[in-house]
Amino acid sequence: MNKSALKDLNLSGVRWELTESPWKSEHLHSPVQQTFQTNPIKSEKPIIVPPIAPITLDTVKSMVTRPSDIDSLIRMVGEFNHPLRGGATNTVLPNIAKNPNGLVIITDLPSTDDDLSGHILSGNAGEMTDKMLSAVGMSRENVSIIPLLFWRTPGGRSPSREELDLSMPFVNKMLEMLAPRVIITFGTLATNEIAKINLNEAHGNEITDEKGCVIIPLYHPNYLILKPSAKRDVWNALQNIEKLLKNA
Repeated sequence: MNKSALKDLNLSGVRWELTESPWKSEHLHSPVQQTFQTNPIKSEKPIIVPPIAPITLDTVKSMVTRPSDIDSLIRMVGEFNHPLRGGATNTVLPNIAKNPNGLVIITDLPSTDDDLSGHILSGNAGEMTDKMLSAVGMSRENVSIIPLLFWRTPGGRSPSREELDLSMPFVNKMLEMLAPRVIITFGTLATNEIAKINLNEAHGNEITDEKGCVIIPLYHPNYLILKPSAKRDVWNALQNIEKLLKNA
């Protein structure tokens, strides 16, 4: 056997015992001794990953008591493992006004545009919102905008009660920290959750909560895009909101 063949066997894990003494005749009748080096098979126990405990409403309520400022609370939202997070492209964080004027908008669920950009009320709805605010001398610089949910639901379906419940403690804590004088609710779901009333019955009306904050339900900007004739009612409500903020 030449050296090249021996090298191939050696690389394959075979070890040959060779002697420098000449071969004797009895070697012809006895098998060549071979030593094989093999890797012992280890018997490993399977790794068992314990199931992740489901997030409960009590857990979330306990979590939101920890942040002492709005920035810390928003970071917590960004890290929160909500059931909808895995299917969303981005966590849609709120717009927090740098120079608040006492007005906060609570809007419905993130849209496809919001999900892609990570910004609430973007796309066509965002342009309509900015026009509405600009008409009464406001902008996102002084108006905070908070979504009911920070993650888009699959296909934009209606959220389950559990999905909403796990998000609302964050929304309520933000409202507590921002302490608005006036809240606008955009859309049916936001009006139901915040004002506990039907939008069609309460559009543009003033509802005062137990803390003295005035809640005014308005049509969602997407509705105004589809039905421009409703803009007049919204315009009248916005003028009333502007007066409320100036007189407060």
